[in-house]
Order: sequence, then C-alpha cells, then structure tokens
Amino acid sequence: MPRMGQLPLAFPDFSGATRRLVLINLAAFFALLILNLAHYGNAIVLHLALTPTDFLSGRFWQPFTYSLVHPALLNTLLELLSLWFLASFLESHRGSRFVTGLYIWSVLGTAAAAILLEFAAGRFGFDLPEAPLAGCMGAVFGMLIAIGVLFGDVQFLMFFVIGIKAKYLAAIYALITFATLFGQNRLIAFAQIGGALAALLYIRLAPARAGLQSSKRGIGFSFSERWYALRNNYYRWKRRRAGRKFEVYMKKQGRTVRLDSRGRQIDDDDDEHNNRGRWN
Repeated sequence: MPRMGQLPLAFPDFSGATRRLVLINLAAFFALLILNLAHYGNAIVLHLALTPTDFLSGRFWQPFTYSLVHPALLNTLLELLSLWFLASFLESHRGSRFVTGLYIWSVLGTAAAAILLEFAAGRFGFDLPEAPLAGCMGAVFGMLIAIGVLFGDVQFLMFFVIGIKAKYLAAIYALITFATLFGQNRLIAFAQIGGALAALLYIRLAPARAGLQSSKRGIGFSFSERWYALRNNYYRWKRRRAGRKFEVYMKKQGRTVRLDSRGRQIDDDDDEHNNRGRWN
C-alpha cells in the first residue's frame, strides 16, 4: 500500500473524468431547478429517482437515472465537492477509465442493494420505510472506500483542520452508515453499503496500471481472461475424461494404454529408456 503525506488544503485538478462527472451532475441539478420553476420538478423527481417498488413495477430506468436527481442545494454541494476531491485523487493515480468504471459500479451497486432490500422486505413481510433514492452519495462512498483500500495511508484534512488517514476516514464513515441501518433511513444506508461493496468488487476485478499511462486493459479484459481460463479448464477436463474412457476400452481389448495429464499416450519403451538414462 503506498504511503503518502498529508494532502494540502487546495482545490485539486478539474479535468478528465472528474470534470465530466461533476459537470453532468451539475447540469442535471440546474435542469431540475429550471423544471421546478415550471412546476414540473416534483413529477420529474418521482419519475427518475429510484423507488424500489416502482422499479419492481416496471420502471427499469431508475437505477440509471436516480444519481442525476439532486433536489436539495446543500446536499448537492457536498456531494459534488466530495466527488471532485475523491475522483480527482483517484484519477491522478489510476486514470480516467478506472474512475468512470468505479463511479458506474458504485451507482449501480447502490441501486441493486436498495432493490434487493425492498424485495426481501416484501417477500418476508417485515416493515420497511421507503423513500426515493436520489443523488450520487453511493458513488462518493464507493470512491472513499476505494481510496481507503488502495491508498490507506494518505492523510486527509477532516473539517479542514484534523489530519486523518484515508483508511480510518473510510472506516468511520462505514460505521456511521452501519449505525444508520437501525434508524429511519435504513434503506438509504443499506443502499450506500451496497455501493461500497460494488466498489470493492470493482477494485478486485479491475487490473492496476503502472505509472500515469492510461489503462488499455479494463474490467472487460479481466472478465475475458477469467472466461477463457474457465473454458480451457473445461476442455482439459473433457480430454482427461475421454482419456480415462479410452484406457478402460483398451483394457477390455487386452491392451494397456497409459495417458498423461494432457491426454497424450505414454510410450512404455520411451518411459523405460528415460528411466535407464536417469539412474545409469
């Protein structure tokens, strides 16, 4: 794990994937603000924000749109500032593709956790206060967890005064979120935990890159490598199985045939010659 000093109290770079993500969310906020002036804001929020029961009823676009819904000014300001600082730090060390993929995975993981909890509540019949899920706080939490895992010794300034390592900051936020599970906003808290778990999964699957060069091998490459490994293992198993059947068949014919682990026939004469050469 890299060891780095305390981050200075200054605004980070505003470029690349960080700028795109912040500007997209900022544009969505002002679009909703204009629609509010035209008295269409509430309808848009109910239509695009994630309500698990609505998703289960057929509004399948909500996991992709809820993170762009920012109804409150202060929450939006805190979310976008956090997104700017965290995404810029990750982008400077891991690149734009990593930040974009991490953001998307955390957003979808947050939505999946909320939907799963609502489905479980309906299936097992326990009471769950439901509230529309909006904003990109799940993605911000996922980025914070990513920094805590990958760059745990980096020091941040909490409240712009107290220096604290990233791994401790992530742990504190995780404990606060876990404690919220026992309050009224348990759906939102559980959803954010889902975003953090999705971020951990993305870190596990996305290969690291060296230096500051852009990564050409993304998470799709990792999936393809795992797929080809599984496929090759399956073909090797089929060859071994066919080899065992062939040995049994030849034994019934009065001949003894031996095959190696790759399914190739072992010549007894060559084997004896190799053994004599080994011991003589």
